[in-house]
Amino acid sequence: MRSTNKDKQSNTRLLEVCVESFTDAMRAVEAGADRIEYCSALALGGLTPTPGALARLKDIPAPCMVMIRPRPGGFWCEPEDVAIMKREITIARDSGAAGVVFGACDRNAHLDVSVLSDLMTECAGLQTTLHRVFDEVPDQRNALEQAIEIGFDRILTSGGEPNAKSGAKRIAALIKDAAGRIVILPGAGVSASNATEILEVTGATELHASCKTAATDMLDDGRTCVDVVRVSTLRNVMNGRAEGRLR
Repeated sequence: MRSTNKDKQSNTRLLEVCVESFTDAMRAVEAGADRIEYCSALALGGLTPTPGALARLKDIPAPCMVMIRPRPGGFWCEPEDVAIMKREITIARDSGAAGVVFGACDRNAHLDVSVLSDLMTECAGLQTTLHRVFDEVPDQRNALEQAIEIGFDRILTSGGEPNAKSGAKRIAALIKDAAGRIVILPGAGVSASNATEILEVTGATELHASCKTAATDMLDDGRTCVDVVRVSTLRNVMNGRAEGRLR
């Protein structure tokens, strides 16, 4: 089932910033983020935000993609996980999400087409992003076709490498294979220092970044927050204005 508001790969350079609080979302948008991926527990790879955290989602002046991942650990899903994820998708929609981000694989690291198709039935009217479970699969070309068939609008990927810069050539191949049928969103380690290279090598029109820094409160014990300077600098690079580059 395709969502009705699909983003197409275009010439517009769109910046998605991953956050884990309302405050960080507002700061990221003010600094230049076009879209927000809203999570909790980024230190664990990102989990579903609580209903309380989603209460002010409609006040964020940018589309918000909500992570649907009820627990840390592997990406395989037991039946109860699927039931929880369905409820979380409903909560995200009712809270004003533009879309949801989710994924699932089987014990052999192949996309779990059955589970993903089942979850997609709950996503009418929402944009859908396949998260970085995609980077765990052994055959990304086949997984790309599966994601398209299931109905995803977008795939977040580092090209199967630790970061998007290292996986740039593979991401470029995925964009070519996708041929406009789905958006390929490079993510992992994206920053102002490598964004131009990633965009030029891959041909991508969207980038995903966390732009995070350590929280300044010494009692936060490892908590991170959005660095607005990093967001704005990355935004400028994507606009071609940084370091004298004007396009």
